Amino acid sequence: MGISPVFVRLAEVGPFASAFWRVLLALPVLYAWMRIEEARLPAAPRRMTRATLLAGLAFAGDLFFWHLSIVNTTVANATFFATTAPVFVVLMTVVALRRAVAGSVYAGLALCLAGGAALIGQSLDIDPARIRGDVFGIVTAFFFALYFLAVSRAREEGSGAAGVTFRATLVTAAVLAVVALALEDRILPLSVKGAAALVAMALVSHAGGQGLLAVALGRLPTVFSSLVIFLEAVAAAIFGWVLLGEALTPIQAAGGALILAGLWVARPERAGAPS
Repeated sequence: MGISPVFVRLAEVGPFASAFWRVLLALPVLYAWMRIEEARLPAAPRRMTRATLLAGLAFAGDLFFWHLSIVNTTVANATFFATTAPVFVVLMTVVALRRAVAGSVYAGLALCLAGGAALIGQSLDIDPARIRGDVFGIVTAFFFALYFLAVSRAREEGSGAAGVTFRATLVTAAVLAVVALALEDRILPLSVKGAAALVAMALVSHAGGQGLLAVALGRLPTVFSSLVIFLEAVAAAIFGWVLLGEALTPIQAAGGALILAGLWVARPERAGAPS
């Protein structure tokens, strides 16, 4: 998922249009994966469950507010506030679901937050004129947290990773189609290069990234899995350095190391460990 900002820059369409194409173009691959999965898991639900519907709506909210945040504040600010999603996952797990969270997860989350601040902090720009965009970034984090919990719930109910991802993506695509048509001046890319970037984003970032995330949420505790968003920030920094020539400072490298350390500290030590 971390390479998606690179594809967005190359897509030659507006941000909401790129979000729409990201999910729409992934549907054929996700459908094929779902049919293979259904042959292996005949007992898995083959309908739109409430948890899957919620996951699709939550991901639409995530992408919508993420792009609003990018438009109304700096990319660094939008990225930083979006990475607070695991905080919301922890809060929802403890307060709403009344489930215990291991102390190692709190320690790992603290390290990941510190690493995320180091990774992005040099570019942060707190400006009252951009406060609305910063708030949109926090709302993005809330919706991404809701997406994590909804997918995890769907997997607990027996849905396969492919089925959840395909059906949730159908919902997300329907919502973002309305958004793109209403808010974008340009829906179609201007060149083959732009079209290729959209296809790559659909296949790599969505079918690959979101699909594998759904696999993980069926096998690992939800709170630990939510920390993947910090790896997305690390990957984005590396891809920006390698592919776009963006500087990668020693402080940012140290931030990436802190994130890896946080994931190691928070890792589940045994099956059935608290989420």
